[in-house]
Amino acid sequence: MINWLQHETGGLLTLSAISIALLLIMIIRFKVEPFIALLIAGLLVALAAGLPVETLVGSAQKASGSLLEGGFGGILGHIASIIGLGTLLGAILEASGGAQVLTGSLLRAFGEKRAPLAMGLAGLIFGVPVFFDIGIFVLAPLVYVAAKQGGKSIVLYAMPLLAGLSVMHAFMPPHPGPVAAAGLLKVGLGWIIIMGLACAIPAWFVGGILYSTWIGKKINVPVPEEMLAAAQEAQDENEVKNPPSLGLVLGIIAIPLVLILAGTFGSILLTKGSRLYSVFTFFGTPAVALTIAVLLATYLLGYRRGMTRDQLTELTGKSLRPVGMILLVVGAGGFFGAVLSATGVGKVLATSLSDAGLPVIALAYVISCGMRIAQGSATVAIVTTTGIVAPVVADLNYSQPQLALLVMSIAAGSIIASHVNDGGFWIVSRYFGLSVKETLQTWTVLETVLSVVGFIMAAGLSLVF
Repeated sequence: MINWLQHETGGLLTLSAISIALLLIMIIRFKVEPFIALLIAGLLVALAAGLPVETLVGSAQKASGSLLEGGFGGILGHIASIIGLGTLLGAILEASGGAQVLTGSLLRAFGEKRAPLAMGLAGLIFGVPVFFDIGIFVLAPLVYVAAKQGGKSIVLYAMPLLAGLSVMHAFMPPHPGPVAAAGLLKVGLGWIIIMGLACAIPAWFVGGILYSTWIGKKINVPVPEEMLAAAQEAQDENEVKNPPSLGLVLGIIAIPLVLILAGTFGSILLTKGSRLYSVFTFFGTPAVALTIAVLLATYLLGYRRGMTRDQLTELTGKSLRPVGMILLVVGAGGFFGAVLSATGVGKVLATSLSDAGLPVIALAYVISCGMRIAQGSATVAIVTTTGIVAPVVADLNYSQPQLALLVMSIAAGSIIASHVNDGGFWIVSRYFGLSVKETLQTWTVLETVLSVVGFIMAAGLSLVF
């Protein structure tokens, strides 16, 4: 850095604030795609801070080693395979009828009186491998039927399901947000899984069970007959002739989580360089663990149950289409964070926080909340916030558990106060027949409860670690 911004704390902090404001203006006011907005903001910040052009973009003879290439490639090399494999796994589980098997088994086990709890557990378990919106599309018909049979408000059955899907999407791998944050902060996914469950399950219980039970009795929304008809039609279309067993579905979901956790603890407990250490490390590598799960799912849930090669190829192509934009956003977020680190903004923020006595975990939560409320996307909020925070923690010597809890704080902020600028808001409103007012009273408040409880858990655990 060669200009006055190098030497002025106030100048660097101002530059940081301007970059965030610029991001929000481009995304909200001018509807610029988030990955383009992050790219533009990173370039402008670097130029304003006086970074040499060769450092920023390289040269015609050599682009490697530049912030642009390193920022994109560094993070995508870590997370692209994980997100892609996780998406494939979820798609195969959904197409095989695994969601219906899981939900049906839980409804039978808990009975009609505890059907809302069964729906909540279904969302919690099926939300591990499946994206939030896909989970709604697949499980909404089952909510309609359960609510009609119970004769109560659809809110009572929908909110627990939504809470389970939401916390898994925000806190747990292989979903894009936590995986991207882990890559940017260099946290092992085993620790993300441990801290994710520690934060997600209490948040789900408070929001998805306690709050949802209360609000479900306050707001009575009967199931529209057209929804029941659509649900029956959807069930008929998606009926699987040879559905998998519940044990197989749960086993496929659990395999990558167990392998990654084994790899994490194996690296701690086993002697480095031993044969057993190598075995645990290899199979516990997230990409390897997910590859094993995908191969097993392809055979056991696909070929063995009548799926043809063409059907699986079509399923693979369809499920991976949305991943491209997610990866572009994550890559641009990695570049933005690399620029902030190179300009010295991270060190200045760390010093300022230390002087003010404000914990980084609280700052991360506040920034993530602001990004979420302003532009609506949880993934964009996580990626942008992590890009801002990563340079701050680079020199703080945080342990892996501490970094994982920082990811949880950012993830918690990314789901607060879902409202009209969030696509999920309208999906919930449409699929469960809620007016805008009712969606704000139920879904928006639910997301806020999940966010606050998740952050309280992350902050409380950070005191322990």
